[in-house]
Amino acid sequence: MTMTNWQAQWIWGDGEESPRNEWRCFRKSFEVPHCEGGNPRASLRITADSRYVLTINGTQVGRGPVRSWPFELAYDTYEIGHLLKPGELNTVAVLVMHFGVSTFYYLRGRGGLLAELNDSEGNVLAATDATWHTSRHVGHHPRASRASCQHAFAEYIDANLWDSSWMQQQYDPANWMQSVVLGPVGMEPWTVVKPRDIPLLTEETITPVRVESLAKIKTFQVTATLDVRNAWIDGSEVHANRIQFIGYTATSLVSSKAGKVTIGFLQSGECLKALSLNGEWIEGNRIYGSAPERYVDVDLQAGDNLLLIDVSSHIHTGKLQIGLYAEEDQVVSFQAPANYRENAESAWLRIGPFDVVELIDHQRVRALESDHPIYLEFHDNVRTVDDFVMYKDWIQPVNPRYVSEVDVFALSVWRKENIRYVVPSQLQNAIIPNAEAASVPVFEGYDTEVLFDLGKEYSGYLAFEVEANEGDILDWYGFEYMAGEYRQDMFGLDHTLRYVCKSGRQRYETPIRRGFRYVSMTVRGAKQPIKLYNVTMIQSNYPVAEVGQFTCSDELLNDIWEISRHTTKVCMEDTFVDCPAYEQVFWVGDSRNEALVSNYLYGVQDILKRCLRLVPGSKHQTPLFADQVPSGWSSVIPNWTFFWAIACAEYYEQTADEAFASEMYGHIRFTLEHYLANINDQGLFAIKGWNLLDWSPIDQPNDGIVTHQNMFLAHTLRVGARMALISGDQQGVAVFEDAALQLETAINNHLWNQDAMAYIDCIHADGRRSDVLSMQTQVVASLTGVAKGERKQKIDNYLVTPPSHFVQIGSPFMSFFYYEALAKLGEVDLMLADIRHNYGMMIRHGATTCWEQYPNFLENRANPDMLTRSHCHAWSSAPAYFLGREVLGVRSLAPGWSEVEVAPAPSGLTWAKGSVPHPAGGRIDVSWTVNEASKTMELSVSYPANVSVDVRIPEGYTGNVKELKLQLLK
Repeated sequence: MTMTNWQAQWIWGDGEESPRNEWRCFRKSFEVPHCEGGNPRASLRITADSRYVLTINGTQVGRGPVRSWPFELAYDTYEIGHLLKPGELNTVAVLVMHFGVSTFYYLRGRGGLLAELNDSEGNVLAATDATWHTSRHVGHHPRASRASCQHAFAEYIDANLWDSSWMQQQYDPANWMQSVVLGPVGMEPWTVVKPRDIPLLTEETITPVRVESLAKIKTFQVTATLDVRNAWIDGSEVHANRIQFIGYTATSLVSSKAGKVTIGFLQSGECLKALSLNGEWIEGNRIYGSAPERYVDVDLQAGDNLLLIDVSSHIHTGKLQIGLYAEEDQVVSFQAPANYRENAESAWLRIGPFDVVELIDHQRVRALESDHPIYLEFHDNVRTVDDFVMYKDWIQPVNPRYVSEVDVFALSVWRKENIRYVVPSQLQNAIIPNAEAASVPVFEGYDTEVLFDLGKEYSGYLAFEVEANEGDILDWYGFEYMAGEYRQDMFGLDHTLRYVCKSGRQRYETPIRRGFRYVSMTVRGAKQPIKLYNVTMIQSNYPVAEVGQFTCSDELLNDIWEISRHTTKVCMEDTFVDCPAYEQVFWVGDSRNEALVSNYLYGVQDILKRCLRLVPGSKHQTPLFADQVPSGWSSVIPNWTFFWAIACAEYYEQTADEAFASEMYGHIRFTLEHYLANINDQGLFAIKGWNLLDWSPIDQPNDGIVTHQNMFLAHTLRVGARMALISGDQQGVAVFEDAALQLETAINNHLWNQDAMAYIDCIHADGRRSDVLSMQTQVVASLTGVAKGERKQKIDNYLVTPPSHFVQIGSPFMSFFYYEALAKLGEVDLMLADIRHNYGMMIRHGATTCWEQYPNFLENRANPDMLTRSHCHAWSSAPAYFLGREVLGVRSLAPGWSEVEVAPAPSGLTWAKGSVPHPAGGRIDVSWTVNEASKTMELSVSYPANVSVDVRIPEGYTGNVKELKLQLLK
């Protein structure tokens, strides 16, 4: 029975509407009447702001909701009759995690829970109202560090402070409060609640393949993280936009005696413009470390030492991460400066901000007043804490909610000492799923680090069992890549977990999704060995079967196909996401290519339909549509909107769903009309925005006329005309065809360099023509059809033989478009050579997933020595698409794949076989072998009987074709 009406009401606890990083627990016990024939049928509908974990009678049922715009929030439905006990008291328990800040996948709303349990007749067994009990999860520390601008928070759990049995039926919530009713369904900000439009995600237990290493370590004596963004910029929690500001922070480094101290800064390039100690500004040549790490060795006097930090920055996350190391006989701490210490709630002062500018890339904003007189005067005049009195109106204590008690990331990354040991065999018991415990040794005066290797990257929920003493600390830190002694630490992302043990044996499963291959566990403060059991990762992704397959005579291509497959799978959550670690964000442009790959691997359509429908929800931020949704960051990459429109058309080609095409066409027309408003007097598209296509030094300024963007817009206008035709809008067909033709003409008139015989990258806002020539621009010219005649012949020659003086392709994302262009030219041999070269390099470096970038350029890396930033990035999974499409030769010829061709391209291979999903169900199986000496091919194909298939032996070969038509169930 499908329920649409609600008797439940939105509920929460007391306190703030949108508390920062609050975990709140809810319970309701109720009776279920006896019923004949076994368990009753019952369904529970639930949603929450921001995320929930649902338990029925102590059994975990699900997590949610899927990412949504707050004004059309999704709810989940679970069939739970089998978990109910007729004639007994039953309990529904819900953990709600409210972020209290906007991220790249959540817009700040307010804390809330909505749930209703109905029997098969629609009768209400339980519904959220004032009778539900609630309590803040006091074992969770809300002051945990902000994870990143993309995510919410790291995790800090003290098991001593909270009864983990709170969700069990027998638990007594006597000290809990009654819930506060917020209002009915339809209240702000959740004006519409709608049923979930995709299946529930999987939960699969993954066990690490081995304990990688064991070490005793020494790290910082004391650490702290300041959320500078939210502490300095009032109101910045409601959005995730970039901010530029000027200001300072101050604290006192209190030392038990005079001595040397190392100060470390671990944030990723923010909030550290300069620093002074005891009135002396520290020269830049004293600061050392491999970027973005920054360290300085200083001499502290006994007692107070004034530390002043210029935190002025262009920020997104906006964190200051700091650690202090001193020898054991010297105790150091952060304390409020002396004149501010009495009744101080935190050790830090906020000074300023003296000026703030919110940066929105598609809007023009004023320049920051970086030479604000008070800001400059403060720098020159303040030498002691007594000097602060002159600027008292600019100074206030930092609210402690913005200061974390500990920076687990800094403790996990920096080591003063790191002494490795052979891993004893018994320590492997931690990852072997049996009853034997691993005994983790302790070392006097040191912490113990155990490193686990999952074998490849996964995305989900870390879980473990431990037997320990009260107060023993387990710090968990996941990362993606290591090679020998080198670890690529994940600067800019703090997804750490601190777990403070209670006495005895206990199990913990984090409710926060993380992505990593390696995870370290550091034991701190233990006096005797702890026992560790069952370290696991609960992998969670969109539910798919491994329908698509590919193998061939080239083992390197097989390995490349496999890392592409696995990358795509772990980047399929409730939407396509860019990566499972750094961001977990639905980037609109990325998903176009991810969808094509998914079509050839899994053949699932609901996830793509959900992605496409989410995008127009951003029109309240900009009619140009945002580049990642649903997000608190209002940002526009025009190409990403164009790729979304192209993906809408490709969805139609994949499914022949005319109703959905018409639904999307209205949104496509809306945004294209706004893009056309930015056509200038030359007939070219000129805009201020994030004018990105590739991570490489191509000339793509964020204000002006960018050539590749103009070309993709011309192509998208033709897509708009195609969608108009499907939707029966003849006027729209004419408008968009004419606009495309005029734009193509303007591109060829103004953006071609006759001397260089190539398209230039851009015309700058000041009218200056770019002198940069790039492969990226030429690829797009060929792919979109803007280049014609002799120009196209010239451009196509560049694609086959890239000129060395052109900027080369910098990311696998751009390679996708290059491969599309090569496929159009029939250059499959060249495509495979490029795949072997670039992806083979990843394989040689031990990759088990596809990298975000090639190691050619410095863009988007915390350190230029990094091979890439993200080591698992779905926009890079092109081989899984092109190997099926070109080598197996399986391609659709008509909407819905009602007509298909199978035209393999041997390209030097001796055999290949595989499967491609058919969108209507079933699959197309292909197997071929070739004899190059006789130029013969044996080709076998099976496919659904209702599909028309044109099987073709490649030109230059003869051979035999075997076809098998598979009958459909009636």
